[in-house]
Amino acid sequence: MLDPQDYLKFLFALFAILNPPGAIPVLMSITAEQGQADRVATARTATVSVFIILLTALFFGEALLHFFGISIHSFRVGGGILILMMALSMMHARSTDTKQTQEESLEAANRQSVAVVPLAMPILAGPGAISAVILFGHRSSSWEHLVTVTVLMGILSLILYPFLRFSAPISRRLGQTGINIMTRVMGLILAAIAVEFIANGLKGLFPSLL
Repeated sequence: MLDPQDYLKFLFALFAILNPPGAIPVLMSITAEQGQADRVATARTATVSVFIILLTALFFGEALLHFFGISIHSFRVGGGILILMMALSMMHARSTDTKQTQEESLEAANRQSVAVVPLAMPILAGPGAISAVILFGHRSSSWEHLVTVTVLMGILSLILYPFLRFSAPISRRLGQTGINIMTRVMGLILAAIAVEFIANGLKGLFPSLL
């Protein structure tokens, strides 16, 4: 088991990566033609899908790295760079192609079901979130660690659901300016976490630097 502060830090980091407030305008756009009941169903399905995607990354992500012969240190550097790109984009309050390209956005407008793709993945549980889960899950192989991370992801899903369920009133209350401010603050936190990922990866790849 790690220090409790490490788990709390992971929870905040994953929340910042998922960025539920930043996903509200996208959700409003791709569900514009849906009724209230359909939007509730979309929010529920997206929340469950995010949890399943992250849980899969936790238990099978490391095995996938071994299959492709990728060291965890290299993945730390690569994942850190990816998260840093997301953080810089968030600090400018704009979307990034690491989550969803313009082509995927246009395709989403024509989908009847958008809860899983593109809302759950890649808008919410995209490459950045998956990378963070794999990296943190690798820090300990004990079952207590895995259970704790699973519980934290469950808690995060419970936090995520109200943002999606009540996206319309939240959007009206915060406005675009409020959403942009929250996105910028989370981007700043995320940038610091990304630099830490990169630094730890470089230490593992080049121990002589120490």
